[in-house]
Amino acid sequence: MTLKKSILLIVLILIIDQLSKIYIKTNFVLGESVQVFSWFKILFIENEGAAWGTKLSDILPISESLGKLFLTIFRLFAIFGIGYWLYDIIKKKSPKVLILAVSLIFAGALGNIIDSVFYGLLFNDSNNQVAELFSGEPYGNIFYGKVVDMLYFPLIDTTWPEWVPGFGGKNFRFFEPIFNIADTAISVGVGILIFFNKRAFAKTKNQNS
Repeated sequence: MTLKKSILLIVLILIIDQLSKIYIKTNFVLGESVQVFSWFKILFIENEGAAWGTKLSDILPISESLGKLFLTIFRLFAIFGIGYWLYDIIKKKSPKVLILAVSLIFAGALGNIIDSVFYGLLFNDSNNQVAELFSGEPYGNIFYGKVVDMLYFPLIDTTWPEWVPGFGGKNFRFFEPIFNIADTAISVGVGILIFFNKRAFAKTKNQNS
């Protein structure tokens, strides 16, 4: 896979990711949802933390504001690292499956970084109102943006039978996470690395032996 093809893939993912986020942000109130199928909803939420909404302030004795800043800075360092890795494996003509996977991960990480770095300056608040792009009253500052999520797949939404010990009568829902196009790109990239590990790293292993 060439550098040109990798860049085209990254740009395509970024365009789809950002257009979908901007559309949701400027057409939905926070928490609003649309039922597409019984197993698929568009549900607008905002993620201030890392994966699954985890915040550094939940783990470390620091304020939410400082935790958010640290997380955004970490993401910036991470994207530079992933970008260098991608450039290096393309230069070394590594297996196409490895370049594809890293390209997807890079595109997804960059898509969410755009939210984290700039959305606080570009939009006003989405609570009880539809946000405006380039608002005169932005909800945050640079590095303090919230990641927009909207894809929700409650494939199974039922109740545990009463006879099930410890869970009887309680709600059971699968799949719970709400995510976006960038998250999907990252997950697919990681999945490729896991399931096609031998093919992805075959050349690297041979060079190191």
